[in-house]
Amino acid sequence: MNIGECRIIDLPKYTDPRGNLSVIEGGDHIPFDIKRVYYLYDVPGGSSRAGHGHKELQQLIIAMSGSFDVIVDNGHERKKFHLNRSYHGLYIPKMMWREVENFSSGGVCLVLASTNYDPSDYYHDYDEFAEVVKVK
Repeated sequence: MNIGECRIIDLPKYTDPRGNLSVIEGGDHIPFDIKRVYYLYDVPGGSSRAGHGHKELQQLIIAMSGSFDVIVDNGHERKKFHLNRSYHGLYIPKMMWREVENFSSGGVCLVLASTNYDPSDYYHDYDEFAEVVKVK
């Protein structure tokens, strides 16, 4: 996988004095249909989460509140993204290792996923992941 496929997607933002609104439609605003939604919250400030890769799953990660960093790694190079706007989402394709770190206090990480949960889709060991991507 090309690390350049990981990118920030600007989500539609409708401004209004009463509050802003953003919309995400699978297959339209993001390159996959949404099968699962989950979120991380009450993560202690400065903490890290994730540290895994997926065989098939694609994701869009959004900082709904606060901020955090997402590190993506294709087995050959790493890139860090700082997320701190609820109208920006980080697209992560399949076969990409990801780590989420440096949570601000009160940070909320929303994840939109292309598949339902499947434990067999995960790489939990970085060395195993790196070996697989080097062969491909």
